Amino acid sequence: MKIYLDNNATTRLDDEVFESMIPFFKEEYGNAFSLHLFGQETGKAVAEARKKVADVLGVLPEEIIFTASGTESDNLAIRGIARAYKNRGKHIIVSAIEHPGVRNTCKDLESEGYEVTVIGVDKNGVVDPEEIRKAIKDDTILITVMHANNETGAVQPIEEIGKIAKENKVLFHVDAVQSMGKYNIKPKEIGADTMAFTAHKFYGPKGIGALYIRNGVRIGKVITGGDQEKRLRPGTTNTPLIIGLANALEKQYNNREEENKRISELRDYFEEELLKRLPEIVINSKDVKRLSGTSSVTFKYVEGESILLLLSMKGIAVSSGSACSSNDLQASHVLVAMGIPEEFAHGTIRFSLGKYNTKEEIDYTIDSVVEIIERLRTLSPLWNEFINKK
Repeated sequence: MKIYLDNNATTRLDDEVFESMIPFFKEEYGNAFSLHLFGQETGKAVAEARKKVADVLGVLPEEIIFTASGTESDNLAIRGIARAYKNRGKHIIVSAIEHPGVRNTCKDLESEGYEVTVIGVDKNGVVDPEEIRKAIKDDTILITVMHANNETGAVQPIEEIGKIAKENKVLFHVDAVQSMGKYNIKPKEIGADTMAFTAHKFYGPKGIGALYIRNGVRIGKVITGGDQEKRLRPGTTNTPLIIGLANALEKQYNNREEENKRISELRDYFEEELLKRLPEIVINSKDVKRLSGTSSVTFKYVEGESILLLLSMKGIAVSSGSACSSNDLQASHVLVAMGIPEEFAHGTIRFSLGKYNTKEEIDYTIDSVVEIIERLRTLSPLWNEFINKK
């Protein structure tokens, strides 16, 4: 049996979405910027896809820019705003739990003379908006906070932060990569000036992302080239993947409530069974609003890498952190920011469920996890020391 429980890293391409892309690889393959018939056909298809995305978000089509990934979208927003508004100020506020696409971009800007203030989170991994308010200075130009965390699933108080940003005339960027398609996110309602997302998190193709940029927000150039995407993201238009993103987003958005309910019930069942059968485990961010399919579980006194590899041997794919840092032996910056001791953070596994997972798969996973944890703990000096102290 092969079971995929790493949907926060990437998702399987939806069959209908795949079929919708095929004509733009084979028949309608013209460059969308060409003036001839072939270009006009693909140009029209891209315009329709842009409108489809804009309609889901409740924004104007010209406020949507297509990129190659969520990370590129984050970079374009953050670096672009930093360059466009540097004469106003060079202070940026960011949360401690951001994805590397945001976190490392802000770190890099520090080397260019920008000041970055990192705001911590509580034990559930949630940012306090008042801490952001206190951090705002006269030269603050940008606040960037993700909508939902990729490791724990914890949803952030984005609406409150958006209000604070607007009150203080500070631009607000939201990384919505994990939550897009799962929530009814309207950038104008949450106060986002820019918002990043990518197709492969909601059963669309890899290699395509998008960025909402509110009309009136200036973005400095990050990539130079031709006239595509309002000159902000030059390069030949990737028509097939743009079609895939738009169709995947529309389909996932329309089915989100039913799927969220089914997936959250599966996740809750999974967590309840683990808590019944295994002592000394913690479900991270369990007490706050989370993404329906995300379960971050800390198994005390064992190593996460061993759990991951043994689960993989049983055909179960999970993550020991965010996919972008899974080869990093350091403890997760998200879990450490939540106050979890490093030795326990190393024993944390992220199970992320999706629309293709079944109860049969979850039952098999529960049995496998229990067996593996019990086996690893018999070999763990830390576990034996803990037992002897009881």
